[in-house]
Amino acid sequence: MLIRFVLYGLGGWCGEIVFTALTESLPRRDWRLVGTSYLWMFPIYGLIAPLYEPAHDWIRNVPWLGRALVWSLGFTFIELATGWLLARLTGRCPWDYSRKRLAINAYIRWDYFPVWAVVGLAMEPVHDFLVRLTPAITAALG
Repeated sequence: MLIRFVLYGLGGWCGEIVFTALTESLPRRDWRLVGTSYLWMFPIYGLIAPLYEPAHDWIRNVPWLGRALVWSLGFTFIELATGWLLARLTGRCPWDYSRKRLAINAYIRWDYFPVWAVVGLAMEPVHDFLVRLTPAITAALG
């Protein structure tokens, strides 16, 4: 599971950098496409291994719309909980949404509910692939 924790952490970082580059730079026509993330996000994305994977195995046979709802609510809850925890630990949440139009609070936004649903569904084949790949990575690392 440690290998997949690291892979999810790295993949989450990369995905967030691409997402922020596209959603923040393109509307301003900033063709540098600068994307950002935070060091805190690595362990948060790594939590996909111990949290998402068992949930996926449990709801694997639920129709896609039901799974999308589970992913949307689950990812939103994790975003809320980790945002709150980081604000308590550091004095501020790195992704403060309080000034965004569709913010529910500083930690979550209404317009991200469908984003998290799509991310959750897209992660299903990634999870299955990484489970198959893990033994080869373990063997290669010795």
